[in-house]
Amino acid sequence: QVQLVESGGGLVQAGGSLRLSCTASGRTFSTTAMAWFRQAPGKEREFVSTINWSGGSTYYADSVKGRFTISRDIAKNTVYLQMNKLKPEDTAVYYCAASEKYLNVVVATLYDYWGQGTQVTVSS
Repeated sequence: QVQLVESGGGLVQAGGSLRLSCTASGRTFSTTAMAWFRQAPGKEREFVSTINWSGGSTYYADSVKGRFTISRDIAKNTVYLQMNKLKPEDTAVYYCAASEKYLNVVVATLYDYWGQGTQVTVSS
C-alpha cells in the first residue's frame, strides 16, 4: 500500500502562483509514475501532469503546458506541481496519484493510489 498526502492548495488571484506537494509513504519502491489530476465542481476528474518516477520524464495536459511544472524529489518521496500564471478556470480540487504499473498515462483509472485532494481557488 502507498499513502499519499497533498498540501499547498489555497486561494490566489489570477496570474499568481502556487506550489502543490504530495508526499508518499508505504510501499513507494514499486512506484513507476506519479501524477496530478484535478476536478472542478460538476465536472469529471481530468489529467493535469505526470512524471516518470525513476527517469523523470514529464507529460502535461495542453491546458497547463507552459504554465505548470511537475517535479519530484526521490529522497523525500515527494512530487511537486508548480503552478504559475493561474487562471480562474484552474480552480478545482487537485489530486495526487501513483501508479505501480504504467508510465505516461492520462487515464485516472490506471492509477493505483490517490491522495485526499487539496483545494485550489483562483479569483478573477
